[in-house]
Amino acid sequence: MGTLDERVVAVIMVGGPTKGTRFRPLSLNIPKPLFPLAGQPMVHHPISACKRIPNLAQIYLVGFYEEREFALYVSSISNELRVPVRYLKEDKPHGSAGGLYNFRDLLMEDDPSHIFLLNCDVCCSFPLPEMLEAHKRYGGMGTILVIKVSAESANQFGELVADPVTNELLHYTEKPETFVSDRINCGVYVFTPDIFNAIQGVSTQRKDRANLRRMSSFEALQSATRSPPTDFVRLDQDILSPLAGKKQLYTYETMDFWEQIKTPGMSLKCSGLYLYQFRFTSPQLLASGDGIKSATIIGDVYIHPSAKVHPTAKVGPNVSVAANARIGAGVRLISCIILDDVEIKENAIVIHSIVGWKSSIGRWSRVQAEGDYNAKLGITILGEDVTVEDEVVVINSIVLPHKTLNVSVQQEIIL
Repeated sequence: MGTLDERVVAVIMVGGPTKGTRFRPLSLNIPKPLFPLAGQPMVHHPISACKRIPNLAQIYLVGFYEEREFALYVSSISNELRVPVRYLKEDKPHGSAGGLYNFRDLLMEDDPSHIFLLNCDVCCSFPLPEMLEAHKRYGGMGTILVIKVSAESANQFGELVADPVTNELLHYTEKPETFVSDRINCGVYVFTPDIFNAIQGVSTQRKDRANLRRMSSFEALQSATRSPPTDFVRLDQDILSPLAGKKQLYTYETMDFWEQIKTPGMSLKCSGLYLYQFRFTSPQLLASGDGIKSATIIGDVYIHPSAKVHPTAKVGPNVSVAANARIGAGVRLISCIILDDVEIKENAIVIHSIVGWKSSIGRWSRVQAEGDYNAKLGITILGEDVTVEDEVVVINSIVLPHKTLNVSVQQEIIL
Protein backbone atom coordinates (compact mmCIF):
# COMPACT_ATOMS: atom_id res chain seq x y z
CA MET A 1 0.00 0.00 0.00
CA GLY A 2 1.91 3.11 1.23
CA THR A 3 5.54 3.58 2.17
CA LEU A 4 6.71 4.57 5.62
CA ASP A 5 7.96 7.97 4.49
CA GLU A 6 4.62 9.05 2.99
CA ARG A 7 3.40 12.26 4.61
CA VAL A 8 -0.04 13.78 4.79
CA VAL A 9 -1.11 17.38 5.39
CA ALA A 10 -4.63 18.53 6.23
CA VAL A 11 -6.31 21.82 5.35
CA ILE A 12 -9.44 22.98 7.18
CA MET A 13 -11.34 25.89 5.60
CA VAL A 14 -12.73 28.10 8.40
CA GLY A 15 -14.37 30.95 6.41
CA GLY A 16 -14.46 34.49 7.74
CA PRO A 17 -16.49 37.08 9.67
CA THR A 18 -18.65 37.95 6.64
CA LYS A 19 -19.47 34.26 6.10
CA GLY A 20 -20.98 33.44 9.51
CA THR A 21 -23.79 36.01 9.47
CA ARG A 22 -26.50 33.37 9.88
CA PHE A 23 -24.75 32.37 13.09
CA ARG A 24 -25.52 35.68 14.84
CA PRO A 25 -25.92 36.65 17.65
CA LEU A 26 -23.46 33.94 18.74
CA SER A 27 -20.78 34.97 16.22
CA LEU A 28 -20.87 38.56 17.54
CA ASN A 29 -18.63 37.38 20.41
CA ILE A 30 -16.45 34.71 18.92
CA PRO A 31 -15.39 33.49 15.45
CA LYS A 32 -17.90 30.83 14.42
CA PRO A 33 -15.19 28.08 14.16
CA LEU A 34 -14.37 28.62 17.86
CA PHE A 35 -17.98 28.33 19.08
CA PRO A 36 -18.16 25.30 21.40
CA LEU A 37 -20.03 22.15 20.37
CA ALA A 38 -20.06 19.40 22.98
CA GLY A 39 -17.72 21.56 25.05
CA GLN A 40 -15.04 21.81 22.32
CA PRO A 41 -14.57 24.54 19.68
CA MET A 42 -16.33 23.65 16.40
CA VAL A 43 -12.99 23.39 14.57
CA HIS A 44 -11.61 21.10 17.30
CA HIS A 45 -13.70 18.17 16.02
CA PRO A 46 -12.19 18.03 12.49
CA ILE A 47 -8.73 18.80 13.93
CA SER A 48 -8.89 15.90 16.40
CA ALA A 49 -10.15 13.66 13.57
CA CYS A 50 -7.06 14.64 11.53
CA LYS A 51 -4.89 13.42 14.40
CA ARG A 52 -5.98 9.86 13.50
CA ILE A 53 -4.51 10.13 9.96
CA PRO A 54 -1.31 8.04 9.65
CA ASN A 55 1.88 10.07 8.98
CA LEU A 56 0.17 13.44 9.52
CA ALA A 57 2.81 16.17 9.22
CA GLN A 58 0.83 19.41 9.62
CA ILE A 59 -2.68 20.88 9.91
CA TYR A 60 -3.46 24.25 8.30
CA LEU A 61 -6.50 26.40 9.07
CA VAL A 62 -7.30 28.71 6.13
CA GLY A 63 -9.70 31.65 6.41
CA PHE A 64 -10.35 35.39 6.46
CA TYR A 65 -10.27 35.99 10.22
CA GLU A 66 -7.42 38.01 11.69
CA GLU A 67 -4.56 35.81 12.88
CA ARG A 68 -4.82 37.15 16.45
CA GLU A 69 -8.34 35.68 16.74
CA PHE A 70 -6.92 32.17 16.31
CA ALA A 71 -3.45 32.60 17.86
CA LEU A 72 -4.32 31.34 21.37
CA TYR A 73 -6.36 28.41 20.13
CA VAL A 74 -3.77 27.32 17.53
CA SER A 75 -1.02 27.41 20.16
CA SER A 76 -2.99 25.38 22.72
CA ILE A 77 -4.29 22.76 20.27
CA SER A 78 -0.79 22.24 18.79
CA ASN A 79 0.54 21.49 22.28
CA GLU A 80 -2.44 19.33 23.23
CA LEU A 81 -2.37 17.11 20.11
CA ARG A 82 1.41 17.34 19.55
CA VAL A 83 0.77 18.11 15.88
CA PRO A 84 1.79 21.43 14.29
CA VAL A 85 -1.34 23.52 13.60
CA ARG A 86 -0.95 26.78 11.69
CA TYR A 87 -3.44 29.50 10.72
CA LEU A 88 -3.15 31.01 7.22
CA LYS A 89 -5.06 34.21 6.41
CA GLU A 90 -6.33 34.64 2.84
CA ASP A 91 -5.67 38.08 1.38
CA LYS A 92 -8.81 37.98 -0.82
CA PRO A 93 -11.43 35.42 -1.89
CA HIS A 94 -9.85 32.79 -4.14
CA GLY A 95 -12.70 30.23 -4.12
CA SER A 96 -12.58 26.86 -2.33
CA ALA A 97 -9.98 25.41 -4.75
CA GLY A 98 -8.17 28.71 -5.36
CA GLY A 99 -7.62 29.11 -1.61
CA LEU A 100 -5.86 25.75 -1.56
CA TYR A 101 -3.75 26.69 -4.61
CA ASN A 102 -2.86 30.08 -3.12
CA PHE A 103 -0.91 28.32 -0.34
CA ARG A 104 0.45 25.46 -2.48
CA ASP A 105 4.14 26.23 -1.77
CA LEU A 106 3.56 26.10 2.00
CA LEU A 107 1.43 22.95 1.76
CA MET A 108 4.10 21.20 -0.32
CA GLU A 109 6.95 22.07 2.10
CA ASP A 110 6.55 18.68 3.80
CA ASP A 111 6.47 16.95 0.39
CA PRO A 112 3.13 15.26 1.18
CA SER A 113 1.81 12.34 -0.84
CA HIS A 114 -1.77 13.29 0.10
CA ILE A 115 -3.66 16.43 1.10
CA PHE A 116 -6.93 16.35 3.06
CA LEU A 117 -9.35 19.24 2.60
CA LEU A 118 -12.16 19.68 5.16
CA ASN A 119 -14.82 22.32 5.76
CA CYS A 120 -15.07 23.52 9.35
CA ASP A 121 -18.89 23.86 9.32
CA VAL A 122 -19.39 20.16 8.63
CA CYS A 123 -20.40 17.84 11.47
CA CYS A 124 -19.68 14.15 10.94
CA SER A 125 -17.58 11.27 12.26
CA PHE A 126 -14.75 12.20 9.81
CA PRO A 127 -13.65 8.66 8.78
CA LEU A 128 -10.34 10.02 7.44
CA PRO A 129 -8.01 6.97 7.76
CA GLU A 130 -10.66 4.82 6.04
CA MET A 131 -11.02 7.43 3.28
CA LEU A 132 -7.27 7.48 2.73
CA GLU A 133 -7.10 3.69 2.43
CA ALA A 134 -9.96 3.68 -0.10
CA HIS A 135 -8.33 6.56 -2.02
CA LYS A 136 -5.07 4.60 -2.35
CA ARG A 137 -7.00 1.58 -3.66
CA TYR A 138 -8.85 3.69 -6.24
CA GLY A 139 -5.63 5.21 -7.59
CA GLY A 140 -7.26 8.50 -8.65
CA MET A 141 -6.43 12.15 -8.01
CA GLY A 142 -9.14 12.70 -5.40
CA THR A 143 -11.76 11.01 -3.23
CA ILE A 144 -14.90 12.73 -1.94
CA LEU A 145 -16.79 11.77 1.22
CA VAL A 146 -20.47 11.26 0.31
CA ILE A 147 -23.65 10.34 2.16
CA LYS A 148 -27.15 9.25 1.20
CA VAL A 149 -29.89 11.75 2.14
CA SER A 150 -33.62 12.09 1.48
CA ALA A 151 -34.55 12.97 -2.11
CA GLU A 152 -36.39 16.07 -0.79
CA SER A 153 -33.30 17.60 0.83
CA ALA A 154 -30.66 16.55 -1.73
CA ASN A 155 -30.98 19.67 -3.92
CA GLN A 156 -29.67 21.89 -1.08
CA PHE A 157 -26.23 20.33 -1.64
CA GLY A 158 -23.90 19.10 -4.37
CA GLU A 159 -25.53 15.98 -5.85
CA LEU A 160 -23.44 13.28 -7.49
CA VAL A 161 -23.65 10.00 -9.34
CA ALA A 162 -20.99 7.34 -8.76
CA ASP A 163 -20.33 3.95 -10.34
CA PRO A 164 -21.87 1.41 -7.93
CA VAL A 165 -18.98 -1.04 -8.46
CA THR A 166 -15.84 1.09 -8.82
CA ASN A 167 -17.12 4.17 -6.88
CA GLU A 168 -15.82 6.42 -9.65
CA LEU A 169 -17.46 9.87 -9.72
CA LEU A 170 -19.46 9.95 -12.97
CA HIS A 171 -21.47 13.16 -12.62
CA TYR A 172 -21.48 16.13 -10.24
CA THR A 173 -23.81 19.12 -10.05
CA GLU A 174 -24.05 21.80 -7.35
CA LYS A 175 -27.58 22.45 -5.93
CA PRO A 176 -29.48 21.30 -9.05
CA GLU A 177 -33.00 22.54 -9.81
CA THR A 178 -34.15 19.03 -10.72
CA PHE A 179 -33.41 15.79 -8.84
CA VAL A 180 -30.18 14.10 -9.88
CA SER A 181 -29.24 11.78 -7.01
CA ASP A 182 -29.74 11.16 -3.30
CA ARG A 183 -25.94 10.99 -2.80
CA ILE A 184 -24.43 14.32 -1.79
CA ASN A 185 -20.98 15.84 -1.28
CA CYS A 186 -20.04 16.01 2.43
CA GLY A 187 -17.35 18.69 2.00
CA VAL A 188 -14.49 16.35 3.02
CA TYR A 189 -11.84 15.37 0.44
CA VAL A 190 -8.44 13.73 0.04
CA PHE A 191 -6.27 14.58 -2.98
CA THR A 192 -2.86 13.82 -4.39
CA PRO A 193 -0.73 16.90 -5.17
CA ASP A 194 -1.98 16.58 -8.78
CA ILE A 195 -4.94 18.68 -7.61
CA PHE A 196 -2.69 21.75 -7.96
CA ASN A 197 -2.17 21.01 -11.68
CA ALA A 198 -5.93 20.73 -12.15
CA ILE A 199 -6.53 24.08 -10.41
CA GLN A 200 -3.74 25.72 -12.40
CA GLY A 201 -5.33 24.34 -15.57
CA VAL A 202 -8.60 26.15 -14.80
CA SER A 203 -6.71 29.44 -14.22
CA THR A 204 -4.72 29.03 -17.45
CA GLN A 205 -7.89 28.33 -19.47
CA ARG A 206 -9.48 31.48 -18.04
CA LYS A 207 -6.45 33.58 -18.94
CA ASP A 208 -6.43 32.19 -22.49
CA ARG A 209 -10.14 32.95 -22.92
CA ALA A 210 -9.64 36.47 -21.52
CA ASN A 211 -6.81 37.09 -24.02
CA LEU A 212 -9.01 35.93 -26.90
CA ARG A 213 -11.82 38.24 -25.82
CA ARG A 214 -9.53 41.26 -25.89
CA MET A 215 -10.03 41.35 -29.66
CA SER A 216 -12.65 44.03 -29.16
CA SER A 217 -13.06 46.47 -26.30
CA PHE A 218 -16.83 45.83 -26.25
CA GLU A 219 -16.33 42.07 -25.73
CA ALA A 220 -13.68 42.74 -23.08
CA LEU A 221 -16.07 45.01 -21.20
CA GLN A 222 -18.81 42.36 -21.34
CA SER A 223 -16.54 39.51 -20.20
CA ALA A 224 -15.11 41.57 -17.33
CA THR A 225 -18.55 41.83 -15.80
CA ARG A 226 -19.34 38.14 -16.45
CA SER A 227 -16.18 36.19 -15.64
CA PRO A 228 -14.68 35.53 -12.23
CA PRO A 229 -11.00 36.47 -11.72
CA THR A 230 -8.57 33.97 -13.24
CA ASP A 231 -7.28 32.96 -9.78
CA PHE A 232 -10.80 32.42 -8.35
CA VAL A 233 -11.41 28.67 -8.67
CA ARG A 234 -14.35 26.84 -7.09
CA LEU A 235 -13.83 23.21 -6.17
CA ASP A 236 -17.35 22.09 -7.05
CA GLN A 237 -18.15 23.84 -10.35
CA ASP A 238 -14.61 24.25 -11.72
CA ILE A 239 -12.92 21.00 -10.61
CA LEU A 240 -15.41 18.29 -9.59
CA SER A 241 -17.96 18.78 -12.40
CA PRO A 242 -15.44 18.88 -15.32
CA LEU A 243 -13.35 15.95 -13.99
CA ALA A 244 -16.33 13.66 -13.29
CA GLY A 245 -16.33 10.57 -15.51
CA LYS A 246 -12.61 10.87 -16.32
CA LYS A 247 -11.31 8.23 -13.89
CA GLN A 248 -9.76 10.96 -11.73
CA LEU A 249 -12.26 11.30 -8.87
CA TYR A 250 -13.86 8.67 -6.63
CA THR A 251 -16.30 8.55 -3.73
CA TYR A 252 -16.25 7.08 -0.23
CA GLU A 253 -19.68 6.74 1.38
CA THR A 254 -20.17 7.27 5.11
CA MET A 255 -22.98 5.45 6.92
CA ASP A 256 -22.61 7.66 10.00
CA PHE A 257 -24.19 11.06 10.75
CA TRP A 258 -23.59 14.21 8.69
CA GLU A 259 -24.90 17.76 9.04
CA GLN A 260 -23.96 21.29 7.96
CA ILE A 261 -23.58 23.83 10.80
CA LYS A 262 -24.99 26.99 9.23
CA THR A 263 -27.23 28.27 12.05
CA PRO A 264 -27.34 28.27 15.87
CA GLY A 265 -30.19 25.73 15.68
CA MET A 266 -28.00 23.29 13.78
CA SER A 267 -25.13 23.89 16.22
CA LEU A 268 -27.35 22.60 19.05
CA LYS A 269 -28.25 19.50 17.02
CA CYS A 270 -24.59 18.90 16.11
CA SER A 271 -23.49 19.37 19.72
CA GLY A 272 -25.75 16.42 20.53
CA LEU A 273 -24.28 14.33 17.69
CA TYR A 274 -20.75 14.97 18.91
CA LEU A 275 -21.73 14.21 22.52
CA TYR A 276 -23.09 10.86 21.33
CA GLN A 277 -19.86 10.20 19.40
CA PHE A 278 -17.85 10.81 22.60
CA ARG A 279 -19.25 7.46 23.83
CA PHE A 280 -16.92 5.77 21.33
CA THR A 281 -14.06 8.27 20.94
CA SER A 282 -13.73 10.14 24.27
CA PRO A 283 -15.93 8.56 26.97
CA GLN A 284 -13.86 10.32 29.65
CA LEU A 285 -15.42 13.65 28.54
CA LEU A 286 -18.97 12.53 29.36
CA ALA A 287 -20.42 13.30 32.78
CA SER A 288 -22.09 10.80 35.08
CA GLY A 289 -24.08 11.23 38.28
CA ASP A 290 -26.86 9.59 40.28
CA GLY A 291 -28.30 12.59 42.13
CA ILE A 292 -26.77 11.68 45.50
CA LYS A 293 -23.28 13.22 45.62
CA SER A 294 -23.57 14.83 42.20
CA ALA A 295 -26.35 15.93 39.85
CA THR A 296 -28.54 13.38 38.08
CA ILE A 297 -27.18 12.89 34.55
CA ILE A 298 -29.41 11.54 31.77
CA GLY A 299 -27.94 10.58 28.39
CA ASP A 300 -24.92 12.35 26.88
CA VAL A 301 -23.74 15.37 28.89
CA TYR A 302 -20.50 17.37 29.02
CA ILE A 303 -19.73 19.45 32.12
CA HIS A 304 -16.54 21.53 32.27
CA PRO A 305 -14.43 20.69 35.36
CA SER A 306 -14.71 24.29 36.64
CA ALA A 307 -18.55 24.38 36.42
CA LYS A 308 -20.53 23.99 39.67
CA VAL A 309 -23.71 21.91 39.40
CA HIS A 310 -25.92 21.39 42.47
CA PRO A 311 -26.55 17.72 43.37
CA THR A 312 -30.33 18.23 43.12
CA ALA A 313 -30.11 19.47 39.50
CA LYS A 314 -31.11 17.13 36.67
CA VAL A 315 -29.07 17.44 33.47
CA GLY A 316 -29.52 15.85 30.02
CA PRO A 317 -29.81 14.51 27.47
CA ASN A 318 -27.74 16.58 24.97
CA VAL A 319 -26.41 19.22 27.37
CA SER A 320 -23.00 20.89 27.50
CA VAL A 321 -22.08 23.16 30.40
CA ALA A 322 -19.05 25.42 29.89
CA ALA A 323 -16.38 26.86 32.19
CA ASN A 324 -17.35 28.55 35.48
CA ALA A 325 -21.09 28.05 34.96
CA ARG A 326 -23.18 27.78 38.12
CA ILE A 327 -26.24 25.53 38.04
CA GLY A 328 -28.48 25.90 41.11
CA ALA A 329 -30.66 23.56 43.15
CA GLY A 330 -33.57 21.87 41.37
CA VAL A 331 -32.56 23.17 37.92
CA ARG A 332 -33.59 21.06 34.89
CA LEU A 333 -31.49 21.23 31.70
CA ILE A 334 -32.52 19.43 28.49
CA SER A 335 -30.96 19.79 25.02
CA CYS A 336 -29.04 23.01 25.61
CA ILE A 337 -25.65 24.67 25.45
CA ILE A 338 -24.73 26.66 28.58
CA LEU A 339 -21.75 28.92 27.85
CA ASP A 340 -19.00 30.33 30.11
CA ASP A 341 -19.85 32.15 33.37
CA VAL A 342 -23.62 31.56 33.13
CA GLU A 343 -25.68 31.40 36.33
CA ILE A 344 -28.92 29.42 36.39
CA LYS A 345 -30.71 29.90 39.69
CA GLU A 346 -32.88 27.53 41.72
CA ASN A 347 -35.67 25.57 39.99
CA ALA A 348 -35.19 27.22 36.57
CA ILE A 349 -35.75 25.12 33.43
CA VAL A 350 -33.81 25.38 30.15
CA ILE A 351 -34.93 23.30 27.13
CA HIS A 352 -33.78 23.49 23.45
CA SER A 353 -31.81 26.67 24.08
CA ILE A 354 -28.37 28.27 23.94
CA VAL A 355 -27.57 30.50 26.91
CA GLY A 356 -24.85 33.07 26.12
CA TRP A 357 -21.73 33.98 28.06
CA LYS A 358 -22.21 35.67 31.48
CA SER A 359 -26.02 35.41 31.24
CA SER A 360 -28.24 34.84 34.26
CA ILE A 361 -31.55 32.98 34.53
CA GLY A 362 -33.65 33.72 37.61
CA ARG A 363 -35.46 31.44 40.06
CA TRP A 364 -38.43 29.48 38.70
CA SER A 365 -37.90 30.91 35.21
CA ARG A 366 -38.25 28.91 31.98
CA VAL A 367 -36.13 29.39 28.85
CA GLN A 368 -37.31 26.98 26.19
CA ALA A 369 -38.28 26.27 22.57
CA GLU A 370 -39.86 23.56 20.44
CA GLY A 371 -36.52 22.22 19.22
CA ASP A 372 -37.05 22.63 15.46
CA TYR A 373 -33.38 22.99 14.52
CA ASN A 374 -34.14 24.32 11.04
CA ALA A 375 -36.69 27.01 11.99
CA LYS A 376 -35.57 30.58 12.61
CA LEU A 377 -37.07 30.60 16.11
CA GLY A 378 -36.92 26.82 16.59
CA ILE A 379 -34.52 27.19 19.50
CA THR A 380 -34.22 30.01 22.03
CA ILE A 381 -30.95 31.94 22.04
CA LEU A 382 -29.79 34.32 24.74
CA GLY A 383 -26.83 36.46 23.63
CA GLU A 384 -24.00 37.50 25.93
CA ASP A 385 -24.85 39.02 29.32
CA VAL A 386 -28.63 38.60 29.13
CA THR A 387 -30.54 38.65 32.42
CA VAL A 388 -33.80 36.73 32.71
CA GLU A 389 -35.37 37.78 36.02
CA ASP A 390 -37.22 35.49 38.45
CA GLU A 391 -40.41 33.75 37.23
CA VAL A 392 -40.05 34.94 33.61
CA VAL A 393 -40.85 32.63 30.67
CA VAL A 394 -38.92 32.95 27.37
CA ILE A 395 -40.22 30.75 24.53
CA ASN A 396 -38.97 30.43 20.93
CA SER A 397 -37.13 33.75 21.04
CA ILE A 398 -33.76 35.31 20.23
CA VAL A 399 -32.41 37.89 22.68
CA LEU A 400 -29.45 40.04 21.64
CA PRO A 401 -26.61 40.77 24.10
CA HIS A 402 -26.87 42.92 27.26
CA LYS A 403 -30.67 42.81 27.63
CA THR A 404 -32.73 42.33 30.80
CA LEU A 405 -36.07 40.51 30.55
CA ASN A 406 -38.53 41.17 33.39
CA VAL A 407 -41.64 40.11 31.41
CA SER A 408 -42.35 36.88 29.56
CA VAL A 409 -41.85 36.73 25.77
CA GLN A 410 -42.80 34.27 23.05
CA GLN A 411 -41.85 34.11 19.35
CA GLU A 412 -39.90 37.37 19.58
CA ILE A 413 -36.52 38.76 18.55
CA ILE A 414 -35.43 41.21 21.25
CA LEU A 415 -33.10 43.79 19.71
